Amino acid sequence: MKKVAIGQAGGPTAVINATLAGFVEEVLQDHSLLFIQNGYEGLTKGLFLDGNGAALEQIRLHHQVPGACLGSGRFPLTDENIEKGVRKLKEQNVDALVFIGGNGTMEALLKVEQEARRQNFQLQVIGLPKTVDNDLGETDHAPGFGSSARYVAQATRDMSRDLASMKNFEQIRVLETMGRNAGWLAAASGLLQQYEEEGPHFIALPERLMRKEELIASVDDALTRFGHATVVMSEGVEWSDGKQVQKGIVDGRKVLGGISKEVAKLLETEFGVMTRAELLGMNQRSFSAAISDIDRKEAYTVGRVGGQWTREGLSNVMVSIRRQPRRHYAVDMIPVPLQKVVEAGERVMPEQFIQNRKLYYDWLQPLIGEEITAYPRPIKGD
Repeated sequence: MKKVAIGQAGGPTAVINATLAGFVEEVLQDHSLLFIQNGYEGLTKGLFLDGNGAALEQIRLHHQVPGACLGSGRFPLTDENIEKGVRKLKEQNVDALVFIGGNGTMEALLKVEQEARRQNFQLQVIGLPKTVDNDLGETDHAPGFGSSARYVAQATRDMSRDLASMKNFEQIRVLETMGRNAGWLAAASGLLQQYEEEGPHFIALPERLMRKEELIASVDDALTRFGHATVVMSEGVEWSDGKQVQKGIVDGRKVLGGISKEVAKLLETEFGVMTRAELLGMNQRSFSAAISDIDRKEAYTVGRVGGQWTREGLSNVMVSIRRQPRRHYAVDMIPVPLQKVVEAGERVMPEQFIQNRKLYYDWLQPLIGEEITAYPRPIKGD
């Protein structure tokens, strides 16, 4: 029987607890569990919960609850902290370490395993993917993204309809999505657009420098034709001069955000109309009403597969979702070395999806889950 420690790290998603529940249910019969609180900070400080009946019941109750129920957060994993974390695992006689997370989590797991070897401590490590940004390498997509994309698509369509009804008062709305340096979420804003009157009328992605002239031309066209314009900005967008709006740097990590306010101010000055900046905010990763059924199912399956591999002894790998080349959507779960995931870096949108938005939406459609009700064409007025 192995003693297995598991934690959650980085920004949570609406389905991260489903992955935890899947893993726990898979290993429960064969191994003892130790839950790590507050991500890598908890690992470094030895914040552990015994996997007893009370804790297990709480995990099960949180299966369909957004947010990381063990606590997550961000924490600077310096060499000193990694060494401390490994020593805490040794003190607890842990045989296997599993973390649910994104790019930073996978890199940290690799470093923990390397430090364990340096300390002559045999430690099995497995990474379980999650990220709303979908910027994790070596996987078709990550659990959490589908639900976030579903929310962004619905919110954009609904806020565009709301704006159209208020166009005699407010004419431009600038929405800002998450995504860091990848435009997967921002591009998803146009998934449900059926009519030209509906927004988004302009989408800015981090993969392309944003030219002021193109932005203004698109908004001018929408205002002229429809009397209102909905604009979507990914938080990581850079202007043509390379400027990127940042809130600051925390523990060496850029904190992005604020591009919507900057763009709203620019457009209000340019057109002299009422303009509003809106952050789609934390609802993108926590709005339970928008959870995709397939996203939750895959999140749970990722946990189960990770549990199977723990029992089988696989190590230094991440569970990767690979889409099968079939007409109907289906996936396989395969192991990918953590080293390869780390070397892949941030996964941005491929050129083919940027150039051909329909191709991207065909790829995205299965991930957003059950069918979303279509809207009728907007009523045309004078």
